[in-house]
Amino acid sequence: MKWISLVLVTLLGMLQYRLWFGKHSIPDYWQMKEEAQQMAMQNANLVQRNNLLKADIQDLKLGLEAIEERARNELGLIKEGETFYRILPSKAPNQ
Repeated sequence: MKWISLVLVTLLGMLQYRLWFGKHSIPDYWQMKEEAQQMAMQNANLVQRNNLLKADIQDLKLGLEAIEERARNELGLIKEGETFYRILPSKAPNQ
């Protein structure tokens, strides 16, 4: 009877060791769960960015307004007959 108890306690100890410190243990599970949450958040951000890019591409395909807006904002282009005014912020004295 003593041997059976000793064998069972030893097996329980081995299983507990493997559960907490072995390969695929509970701390490994927690770490993988956290990594999966971070990846899911990154994926959601990338999906949102892709949707914005798709909408931008669709706008560029459909109309000239988007192309004109992009040319004005990114390249600083103006239409023929327009006058470009640049307003500089006033400088405060002693700065």
